[in-house]
Amino acid sequence: MAAPLIETSTDIEATPEKVWSIVSDLARMGEWSPQCRKVVVRGGRTRLGAKTINVNKRGLLVWPTTATVTRFEPDRQIAYRITENRTEWGFEITPTDRGVTLTERRVAKNGKTTAASAFLIGKFMGGTEPFDDELAEGMRETLVKIKAAAERG
Repeated sequence: MAAPLIETSTDIEATPEKVWSIVSDLARMGEWSPQCRKVVVRGGRTRLGAKTINVNKRGLLVWPTTATVTRFEPDRQIAYRITENRTEWGFEITPTDRGVTLTERRVAKNGKTTAASAFLIGKFMGGTEPFDDELAEGMRETLVKIKAAAERG
């Protein structure tokens, strides 16, 4: 059973608009994420209901996924549901006195993914718990890169 919720946050000294411009540009996800290497937004524009094609990589393993944007609130939050495993990934921007807190989260409803996803994680990714730990570490890495980009620009 997958962790129902994996999330991590970081404080960023930048405006909500600046951070939004980064996290809502899904085509740039390959710059930030250690696992999601490329995202193509079908139709070219990220918006509620937009569909994406994603390429993920872990070591020698490469696999595609697709997603649909399920939440799109400018300067506040974006989320997308992965078709193949039914998890929802997203970012939430919370204003603070010094900028924002950016939270990335992955939600697996009732701690479940698809049977196919659970099988593949067990067979090729070392099992659910180690893979969930790897996802959490990847989120931390993603937020470090987004923070650096937001505070630079």
